Amino acid sequence: MFTIREVFPEDLEGLHAVASHLNTVNLPDDRGILEKLIDHSRKSFNGQLDVFKREYLFVLLDEDKKQIIGTSMIHAQHGTRRAPHIFFDVMTDERYSETLDKHFIHKLLRIGYNYNGPTEIGGLVLHPDYRRKTEALGKWLSYVRFLYIGLHRASFRDEVLSELLPPLQDDGTSLLWEALGRHFTGMSYQEADRVSQSNKEFIRALFPADSIYISLLPYSVQKLIGQVGPDTKGVEKMLRRIGFEYADRIDPFDGGPHFIAKTDDITLVKASKSARVVALPGGEDGPDTSLAGLISIERDRAPHFSACGSRFRLEGTDVGLPAATMKQLGLQPGDNVGVLPF
Repeated sequence: MFTIREVFPEDLEGLHAVASHLNTVNLPDDRGILEKLIDHSRKSFNGQLDVFKREYLFVLLDEDKKQIIGTSMIHAQHGTRRAPHIFFDVMTDERYSETLDKHFIHKLLRIGYNYNGPTEIGGLVLHPDYRRKTEALGKWLSYVRFLYIGLHRASFRDEVLSELLPPLQDDGTSLLWEALGRHFTGMSYQEADRVSQSNKEFIRALFPADSIYISLLPYSVQKLIGQVGPDTKGVEKMLRRIGFEYADRIDPFDGGPHFIAKTDDITLVKASKSARVVALPGGEDGPDTSLAGLISIERDRAPHFSACGSRFRLEGTDVGLPAATMKQLGLQPGDNVGVLPF
């Protein structure tokens, strides 16, 4: 049995174990930073922070083993005056010489900043032992974010950003950083990644404001611009299917592509709804449970948010749930729940 809920302080050990499989800016392999993430998430779910300062961290539990096996996150706003969203715009510059009759279309990078940024989804990681399970647990972790956004639309921006991981070296090194960032900062990719988790000022101070022609970079770097890493192809496919598009922007650290969608155009946000629970008279596999998806419940006490996958019947504003789902989430007939059909 598997359940998604908000993260708790006592989840630190399990969260650290999961983070070691990804180790990104959003979910670093660093206990001190993870402790701060947990505290920030708890205050976000509790409503103790301003709406657009909230960061929500969801964890997926194997209830039988009492073990955290995955995570995903929502940043209500990525990019503020104190900590702007930083990126490279991928642009083109056309040049033609009448004398030589030669025409070139150059790609170039230009540093950009967003001080009133979009909502960002990230931190998606599933323990390798649980991938490709019949329950499609990776889908649970990804979709729960859109369910939450759909149920709390006013708490999120009008655009949603997803920064995907690019192809990296076996040791995690970014070829783009080695070709650019190291020359402008004097730091390794790992050092810059660590510093940027708390302060990105050095990017604004040290990176050139002028355009950088991609053709001046090694070909091995040029071909990586805007590319998605092999382990992230499935995420790219899902994002495109629900309304995201490549924004011709990349991360200035690792070159990972940015995908953007209008919040109200995301199919999963539009499909999310509130419904009133009714008990199903038959079994879970009967004709009354032809739909499958996520069911969530929110309460005034911890866990403020929890969810699980389930089959169900949806009729208007009523959702019929199997007894097992009602027991797992502690539901009673008449409770209001969130519903996201797959």
